[in-house]
Amino acid sequence: MFKKILIANRGEIACRVIKTARKMGIATVAVYSDADKHALHVQMADEAVHIGPPPANQSYIVIDKILEAIKATGAAAVHPGYGFLSENPRFAEALDKAGVAFVGPPKGAIEAMGDKITSKKIAAEAGVSTVPGYMGLIEDADEAVKISTEIGYPVMIKASAGGGGKGMRIAWNDEEAREGFQSSKNEAAASFGDDRIFIEKFVTQPRHIEIQVLADQHGNAIHLNERECSIQRRNQKVVEEAPSPFLDPETRKAMGEQAVALAKAVDYASAGTVEFIVDGEKNFYFLEMNTRLQVEHPVTELITGVDLVEQMIRVANGEKLSLKQDDIGIDGWAIENRLYAEDPYRGFLPSIGRLTRYRPPEEVAAGPLLAKGNWQGDAPEGELAVRNDTGVYEGGEISMYYDPMIAKLCTWGRDRDEAIEGMRVALDSFEVEGIGHNLPFLSAVMDHPRFIQGQITTAFIAEEYPDGFEGVELNQSALRRIAAACAAMNRVAEIRRTRISGRMDNHERRVGEEWIVSLQGTDFKLSICADKDGSTIKFEDDATHRVRGNWSPGDPLAKIEVDGAPLIMKVGKVSGGFRIRCRGADLKVHVRTPRQAELAALMPEKLPPDTSKMLLCPMPGLIVKINVEVGQEVQEGQALCTVEAMKMENILRAERKAQVKKINAGPGDSLAVDDVIMEFE
Repeated sequence: MFKKILIANRGEIACRVIKTARKMGIATVAVYSDADKHALHVQMADEAVHIGPPPANQSYIVIDKILEAIKATGAAAVHPGYGFLSENPRFAEALDKAGVAFVGPPKGAIEAMGDKITSKKIAAEAGVSTVPGYMGLIEDADEAVKISTEIGYPVMIKASAGGGGKGMRIAWNDEEAREGFQSSKNEAAASFGDDRIFIEKFVTQPRHIEIQVLADQHGNAIHLNERECSIQRRNQKVVEEAPSPFLDPETRKAMGEQAVALAKAVDYASAGTVEFIVDGEKNFYFLEMNTRLQVEHPVTELITGVDLVEQMIRVANGEKLSLKQDDIGIDGWAIENRLYAEDPYRGFLPSIGRLTRYRPPEEVAAGPLLAKGNWQGDAPEGELAVRNDTGVYEGGEISMYYDPMIAKLCTWGRDRDEAIEGMRVALDSFEVEGIGHNLPFLSAVMDHPRFIQGQITTAFIAEEYPDGFEGVELNQSALRRIAAACAAMNRVAEIRRTRISGRMDNHERRVGEEWIVSLQGTDFKLSICADKDGSTIKFEDDATHRVRGNWSPGDPLAKIEVDGAPLIMKVGKVSGGFRIRCRGADLKVHVRTPRQAELAALMPEKLPPDTSKMLLCPMPGLIVKINVEVGQEVQEGQALCTVEAMKMENILRAERKAQVKKINAGPGDSLAVDDVIMEFE
């Protein structure tokens, strides 16, 4: 077995590989850019080597720099993680020449499957059904429009060397095809150093379901069932689960057999994923094969008990697979939520800055991984598993140079309902402050009726949140539970205040019993009766709730029981009450005496400043292009400028018809959130 492995990556996947290597007794080497000097993966590794400036094309994807780090540390193998150099055949070839093992497939398989155009041709020759499309390279935007028209809209414009949602656009008309071609080409060049583009038919009402395969260097190959990855935003996966709530055993078997046949056709060896689009009739079409470890691999591990990273390392070491197809089953259900540094209230645009608070829920070991001794890291045992793969820590920086993913939160339960409920609790328990993040949106998805029923497609987010995410409106039952909890919490805070002020000896008797709790536009008139075990809250309609908990003023997380059921809330302070974040909702909860509530109703509402005639920068980023000029009349939906952040290009469009009065920024300018890009008449 290898004595030392270098991880040619960063962030959570580098940390993930280090955990398994440590379990196997293998020393690890991290590489890092200037921006990652204090990163978690650097702290976790046994050694670390600096490889250059923050931009990936000057550090993480420079093959010579990785080779220098290998030589300096004597690493015998390299795990590439995902992204960066993981699917670069030149990297695999360079390692081979250097006598260093690549913890991934052979160069030939990477070339055959890593290039989406070639892979589709091979799949078609192997009898795998593929999505209709144009398999040649597209030279310019005019040709892209012509081909898109011939295929028939909608079409998917893709980078041949792409992955992770980079270099992908859906076009519904000629204008979007033209714009999408150029943006995809730019993103592909920046992310992969390869700007080749192809186009295929976009299947409407599709489900994205993929098969995990595992093969060795001796001709053995198996599949580890499927993952459903249909909930996506801008072709980037957000929520994944295993197994799929849609597939039946017959379809699962057919997809698995095709995936294995394709892997054998290219002499694949290592872990890989064959992605399919599945329509409502369970017809499936080959999309691509990712010749690397997938971001969402933990859900497969959680239902099979197989440590995929360990298997990759053993295959790279020349070992035969110890697993047979009959050894692979489906035990329970797993869900993964990707926590991104993206502000859901600003159209999911990237957010950067310092993590002033980062407290994930406690990890809990359970299920097949625990049973087979493959749980990575130390965690107490429980009935439901909670796993958090992360590469950040409290006080660390979220950089503008890399992917915005902060963590992958996973839960496992004996069935889908248990896994979902476990995820709801875990999301509510996850504390992140200092940056914008998508925790509220993830909570909203977990409670969405379509998700609960398994009625999802890749259009889920676009269909259910067409105008973006504006938070969650809780139902009356949820509001009453929160109101009851906040009344009890307010009583604790009032007692604390009387103790601090020293206003009285028997302070608890002076805390009032009658209160009005206001939240989400609703006022609840209630009374509170406390005893040593908790509080009984009685509402105006005589309904009562029993509240228990050990929350103290200043605690940012409240773990309360209301009528015996858990209620977990993130708690902040606002004048006269609390800021409560729970189940995707962000609420101002005011707890007032009847007289205070009467006076508050007379106070005028403070209105926000008018920015309707300004185009504000929605994220920290770089101006790539200005599409208009001063004095020009623009129409609703017209492209105004392009801002690049975290390797993604974002086109900002006019919200209404207007005339450009002033332009305050130009290409190459770096802007902060809410900087004024241009003003309108």
